[in-house]
Amino acid sequence: MDVLIERCCGLDVHKKSITACIITPQGKEIQSFNTMTRNLIELIDWVKEKRCTHVAMESTGDYWKPIYNLLELEELQPMVVNAQHIKAVPGRKTTDVQDAEWIAKLLRHGLVRGSFIPNREQRELREIIRYRRSIIEERTREVNRLQKVLEGGNIKLSSVASNVLGVSGRNMLEAIINGESDTTVLAEFAQKKLKAKKDQLKLALEGRLGPHQLLMLEKQLSHIDQLNELITELDEEIEKRMIPFAEDLRLVDTIPGVGKRTAEQILAEIGTDMTRFPTPGHLCSWAGMTPGHNESAGKKRSSKTRKGNKKLRSSLVESARAVGRKKNSYLSAQYHRIAARRGKNRAAVAVGHTILTIVHVLLTRRQEYTELGFDYFDQRKREILISSSIKRLESLGLAVSIAEQPA
Repeated sequence: MDVLIERCCGLDVHKKSITACIITPQGKEIQSFNTMTRNLIELIDWVKEKRCTHVAMESTGDYWKPIYNLLELEELQPMVVNAQHIKAVPGRKTTDVQDAEWIAKLLRHGLVRGSFIPNREQRELREIIRYRRSIIEERTREVNRLQKVLEGGNIKLSSVASNVLGVSGRNMLEAIINGESDTTVLAEFAQKKLKAKKDQLKLALEGRLGPHQLLMLEKQLSHIDQLNELITELDEEIEKRMIPFAEDLRLVDTIPGVGKRTAEQILAEIGTDMTRFPTPGHLCSWAGMTPGHNESAGKKRSSKTRKGNKKLRSSLVESARAVGRKKNSYLSAQYHRIAARRGKNRAAVAVGHTILTIVHVLLTRRQEYTELGFDYFDQRKREILISSSIKRLESLGLAVSIAEQPA
């Protein structure tokens, strides 16, 4: 095989140790290092001393990140490769030394391809946005725990109020924690539309909460308030960091079903430079939103999607389910069309794939989303629908004549 890279280094990264193999025209050298910062600097100095131009490592958990950051600062060319790709190439991989040597050999002959690693600014933004998403999910779990405590005391507030922690519900819960048990007094905290349901509220608030349940409710409300404050702080930090991408954020936000937070999540995961993804299909494949290809001898086997980017995938699926509830939208029509035949889960993935395709097109062409309309699919096969409808009516013994409506 041809040698494409003259001086390269392969790293087998673990939590406490790194095995490095450098291959140069003079031969092969292998050393082991600890993962403390001082030891990582020694590793980088050794790599620079041998005049290596490329360094490759497997994407092992989060252990590759500190090494990648230091190599990036030294203006070397670090490469994070998919472990599945290395395993797919026949060869011997048993010990740490052989792993590092095998990675170096594959890199030297150009048999490995680096994964997409965004620049430092985007990586920082992505970590903050992912952390905010985790906090929002934790708040949802805490609200569910609070709801569980209420059900345990037979407080059926959620059966009457759509939002237990709305202004009305929050005031009622705080009054219950402070010792108020008169349902008439509690029902008076109802506001706006909930005022018309005071009789139902009196019945729903007739539960029995013990001292330990009141304690749990107090701590859970306090925890939810802390999480809300943290989310607000993260929102402010993200808004500052998103200022350079304000126009890209506006374009993505024009897609139905994609809110501001989802748009921020999408841009943080894929970036704004679409040149790294030649086509929308490349982007969707990288995100794990495309069906797999598993065909042999004319037989098609399971075509489930691969894992891809889990954070991006979940955001796209959420947007797809949200747009499925909208009216007069092309994406909504696509969702219901597929859900009727293949189920809601497959429809959500398919519409998520379409949303990501639209994102690629909008960021590439620098234009806003153009709505095609809920009847887009019907208009595409208008003549076929008219013909089939006439045949069905005539099969019932009816004479049919059609005419165009005036504009």
